[in-house]
Amino acid sequence: MLAGACVAGAFSPWLAVWGAAWPTLLLSLAVAAFVAVLRGLTSVALATQCGALFGTVWLVSGTGWMFVSLNKFGGLPAWIAGLAVLALCAALSSFMALMAAAWVGWRRGAWLSDGVLLAALWWLAEWIRGCIFTGFPWAASGYALVDSPLAVLAPWVGVYAMGAAWVLMLSWVVLSAPRLRSLLASSSVLVLVLGGLHFVDGRPANAFTRVHGAPLSVTLLQGNIPQDEKFAQSHLIDQLVWHAQQLLAARGDLVVAPETAIPLLPDQMPDGYWAELAGAFHEGDRAALIGVPLGSFEKGYTNSVVGLSSATKALPDGFYRYNKHHLVPFGEFIPLGFHWFVQMMNMPLGDFTRGPRAAPSFGVKGQWIAPTICYEDLFGEELAQRFVAPEQPAPTLFANVSNLAWFGDTVAIYQHLQIARMRSLEFQLPTIRATNTGATVVIDHTAKVTAALPTNTRGALAASVQGRAGNTPYAEWAGRFGLWPMVALASLAVLALRRRSRGAAASL
Repeated sequence: MLAGACVAGAFSPWLAVWGAAWPTLLLSLAVAAFVAVLRGLTSVALATQCGALFGTVWLVSGTGWMFVSLNKFGGLPAWIAGLAVLALCAALSSFMALMAAAWVGWRRGAWLSDGVLLAALWWLAEWIRGCIFTGFPWAASGYALVDSPLAVLAPWVGVYAMGAAWVLMLSWVVLSAPRLRSLLASSSVLVLVLGGLHFVDGRPANAFTRVHGAPLSVTLLQGNIPQDEKFAQSHLIDQLVWHAQQLLAARGDLVVAPETAIPLLPDQMPDGYWAELAGAFHEGDRAALIGVPLGSFEKGYTNSVVGLSSATKALPDGFYRYNKHHLVPFGEFIPLGFHWFVQMMNMPLGDFTRGPRAAPSFGVKGQWIAPTICYEDLFGEELAQRFVAPEQPAPTLFANVSNLAWFGDTVAIYQHLQIARMRSLEFQLPTIRATNTGATVVIDHTAKVTAALPTNTRGALAASVQGRAGNTPYAEWAGRFGLWPMVALASLAVLALRRRSRGAAASL
């Protein structure tokens, strides 16, 4: 349980005074403690319990902010909201429990092969959590390594493999500790690997992508609308006026407004409101990306980003449209059999229509901007498909629009920034983020935050961002095959080591 809490601590900003190394340190302590516990176990049943406790505390501590949305804004009684969060985290931790059980049951007692087996099982456990029932990969271990030496692996293998690689190296040290000779061997391997990664990381950061076109001057809006005012009739005029004023007043190449910056369907907007916004960007050389729901209650609606520019004037609707593909269960679509649960909550616009996965990008002055909406940017393997889609330009820049006011002033804001930085590492592309309450930032292709607004404040961030062209290895293979090559590799490693374990047992 303590180890699980330490993993969650690696996704918290409260210890940031330690500098960039503290998330890696906490993750290392947690993994080392967990492996040390498993090493001393012979009972598969007890290993299952330990894995379940480890995973449940990790997820409850790391994602407990879900309680705020369910209780404060969803209207669920505190005990039901708390029970729902605990039940979800306990269910998702079952994969970590199975991982622990399998490792204790199949290990050979050799630190080298046992470390590989644990890393392969760890990768599979995190991958399953990230895809089953549409996936919830929040607080995956690799995100704590965004500033570590293993960050150099991101454009090659992605976030899950980064976490598994760290588990591999730490498990070698812990498993070899009882024997001095083995400990020296495993520690030497660890030093050589980290030293090699540091050397590789010292190469030019543009190994896979290159500067593309001229920099864009951007303005990113942060309305800071409290969630309990977001859809309230008495507060609609204020947010509509503020966003319209900022959109029209912004100078530069591109202005971006957050998710549901305009929280109304088209037929609900005041007369002339949309026409004035569209007309302003249909003339001249400025462009805008605006978060707004589209459609109707009768025909269905989407959580969308609308793009406006002089080029979109000729399109049938007069605008570029991106519809969110990866919807949030319960918040944006209702899973089969759970209408009773959603009906208990007070959540408007709760059953969106899904958009296409490999959507085209929005062109602005030679840059191709790939929008994502809120937690869509957790799924790098889905974003990768946009880089290999035929007959459409590959993205040169990510633009994420979000509204994390659902979770109040919690660690969710900081954690989502970690996630966005990891996507920039995996694809070596910059990311711009316009959010309602934070973090509204510009991230360069090396995952460095180059400009930011304070969270939970109202304002507009003016900055410059340089687009980049080219595909990383991760973009190529994940875009064409998803994560299945890594699934196959991890599964083959498990099967091979498991067979050897059975063979060794038979020979004894």
